[in-house]
Amino acid sequence: LNKDQHTKFGLIKAKDLKKNRDKVKSNTGKEFYVLPASFIDKFIKIKRLAQIILPKDIATIITETGINKKSRVVDAGAGSGALACYLAHICKRVVTYDTRKDFIKLVESNKKFLGIKNLKIKYGDVYKRISEKNIDLVTLDLPEPWKALNNAAKTLNIGGYLVAYLPQITQVLEFVRQLDKHKRFVYLKTIENIQRRWEIYGRVARPESKMIGHTAFLVFARRI
Repeated sequence: LNKDQHTKFGLIKAKDLKKNRDKVKSNTGKEFYVLPASFIDKFIKIKRLAQIILPKDIATIITETGINKKSRVVDAGAGSGALACYLAHICKRVVTYDTRKDFIKLVESNKKFLGIKNLKIKYGDVYKRISEKNIDLVTLDLPEPWKALNNAAKTLNIGGYLVAYLPQITQVLEFVRQLDKHKRFVYLKTIENIQRRWEIYGRVARPESKMIGHTAFLVFARRI
């Protein structure tokens, strides 16, 4: 609220947003509702260095694994911290790893911006070591997640979930091949989410010309 807001419908002055009002008008006369910012309002404004995991894929991870306020999660690599922050918003505790210090610094900034207290950020390589134990979910946004299988198996509870976020099908094939060979995991499924919004106004009702297409494949496994 300390800055003027530029929109496609005109400029909204910061001084107008600071006033206790339900509505404000831009310099073009367009009327806007003023609402308290929710978590998702803030989430879409986080800073990014790497492409973040989008809400459509985060939602699938949450629903397919059933994580909740009692769950403990390990996430790697942190990237911009989108997945780690969102999971921390839901779960009891999240630890996220990355090997790049610029990403670590960015996640710290986004954690503070979102007001998250239960997220621990670690500089480390999960291919080499994961120090946490009794974890309910491990998420891997890494180029070669199969290299973390042994460490993920050691950190997960029996029945815990392992989820890999993989942009390329060749990565999926190798990851599933390694899962099938591993004695402590059972492969569940691979999912791709395609999301299409619709334009609905007046008598118009049709799909938008642009859509959120392929982002990545989600591969699910369980610790046995």
